[in-house]
Amino acid sequence: MKLFDITTIFPKILDSYFNESILKRAQEKKLIKIVTHNLRDFSEERHKKVDDSPYGGGPGMVMQIGPIEKAVRAIKSKTKSRTILFSTRGQKFDAEMAKRLVKYNQLIFICGRYEGVDERVAKYVADEEISIGDFVLSGGELPAAMVIEAVARFIPGVLGKYESLEEVKGSYP
Repeated sequence: MKLFDITTIFPKILDSYFNESILKRAQEKKLIKIVTHNLRDFSEERHKKVDDSPYGGGPGMVMQIGPIEKAVRAIKSKTKSRTILFSTRGQKFDAEMAKRLVKYNQLIFICGRYEGVDERVAKYVADEEISIGDFVLSGGELPAAMVIEAVARFIPGVLGKYESLEEVKGSYP
């Protein structure tokens, strides 16, 4: 079984998406397991705060390294895993990357919010940074859903037919 772990401050934001269609059937068949983790549960602050001003100054707030590092350490399995941070600086996600990621038993996704995450997360916690395109979203939850579906499609038994993986270039009519 492939394990997808999502760290976020909005743990229910993708529930309806993951409980429909292909991903629902893959979970029912125990081919994949998708677990969301509330980063606030890993905060040591009284009010479960996970954001702070950027170290060194700058506008807005960034997510603290503490809760993120603690969450990743707690959920990381001893099997072959990969921790991914969504970032506009990351390598662009494509089908080849999905094929590479399917080889891991566990994928842990760090979903930033606000102005992003403390830079130390990219340096010390994440194994790699991934971008889904040249645009900015409010958080990493939608990119996580995209990567989960794209990777899951390469797991034998998730799709009804292998031919469904075929990439067809072109436009809609």
